[in-house]
Amino acid sequence: MDRWGERIFPWTGRDRRPGRRAGKLAEIADSSGFVVPRTPAWMRWLPVAYVAFVMLLETLAPTPWAVSFLLIALPVIAAYALGPVGVAAFTVCAIVLEGVVAGTPCCTGHNLHQLWETHHVAAYIATGLVGILGVALAAHRRRQEQHLVRANSLAEALMRTLLRPVPHRVGRTLAAGLYRSGEVGTMVGGDLYDIRATPYGERAIIGDVRGKGLQAVRTVADILGSFREAVYDPGGLPAVAARMERRLVREAEALPDDELFVTAVLVEYDAPAHRVTIVNQGHIEPVLISRGEVTALTGPPALPLGLGPLAEEIPVAYTHRFHPGDVLLLCTDGLIEARDHAGAFYPLLDRLRHRFSDGCDPGPDDVIDFLNTDLPRHTRVFHDDVAILALAPYDDGELP
Repeated sequence: MDRWGERIFPWTGRDRRPGRRAGKLAEIADSSGFVVPRTPAWMRWLPVAYVAFVMLLETLAPTPWAVSFLLIALPVIAAYALGPVGVAAFTVCAIVLEGVVAGTPCCTGHNLHQLWETHHVAAYIATGLVGILGVALAAHRRRQEQHLVRANSLAEALMRTLLRPVPHRVGRTLAAGLYRSGEVGTMVGGDLYDIRATPYGERAIIGDVRGKGLQAVRTVADILGSFREAVYDPGGLPAVAARMERRLVREAEALPDDELFVTAVLVEYDAPAHRVTIVNQGHIEPVLISRGEVTALTGPPALPLGLGPLAEEIPVAYTHRFHPGDVLLLCTDGLIEARDHAGAFYPLLDRLRHRFSDGCDPGPDDVIDFLNTDLPRHTRVFHDDVAILALAPYDDGELP
């Protein structure tokens, strides 16, 4: 099941196939195979509506009024929605209509000899010149659209490489994940998550890089690369966090950036002991959903990754029971800081209690699907990245 990009907060449906994006905005593929959003229908019909408006006004206006001169603007209007060929067609249409109106006595009261009067000829020439500019504008707009689509597609490919899709099964856990960038129309962001099955248990991370844009993506790549190497080494989560700390300190020195840091939570699941071990580096506390109860798992605080040199204390791990039927939810602050129209934050714990207080044991997919549906009801504008990772233990008999 794909949980990438815009799938996190569409208002309707989950179908990502071309032509059904968000249930409304159709898509087309350009000659290079990149998916380009189709122009909204109202923009495509705007030139036709403008012609109808001018012709109606011409019929209703007094005879001396040269209302048909308004058709000079038609090519520019068409350039906002149509390609060069469409703009050229509407330019010809505008010139023909101007001639018809100028020399049609039955509807407008004009005489045929007025067709070639000086001011009408000037209108034809002006329309043609505006049409040439409109064709150039439409061609430039098309090139810009294709450039932006390619750039966004490459950025999405980059983020897909860094934030790989979360498998349904990872070792002895079931998992589901969501990601949405705060950059409108792209997937470039500074949130991260990953989960790995190791000889020491299933280890997961979720984090939030300070800053946005390409610099944040570079830090995401460094942190995930360090995590994916360190989790397979002997030692507990504090040792993994220490290795990531060293990597981030070197990155800050190379930039240089004295304020580079990453808030993160590291989790390790010990299946035989039915226990999770947590190291929290200045991040939002994990949330445990267990038999109808929703609890934030607080523990000893620690500085974010990258700020370790400011304190001599090493991160302290803490543990909690984790049984089949439980779900551990990890998220970034983009989720809990999403505001409604009144400025209120999203009440994550209250909403989870309201949904899962019936005592039924949800799965990671159930929790993710609920947040995917409920959060857009709370807010329609997202100003920060959102990353969510849900984990649950399983028994062999639970898998299909």
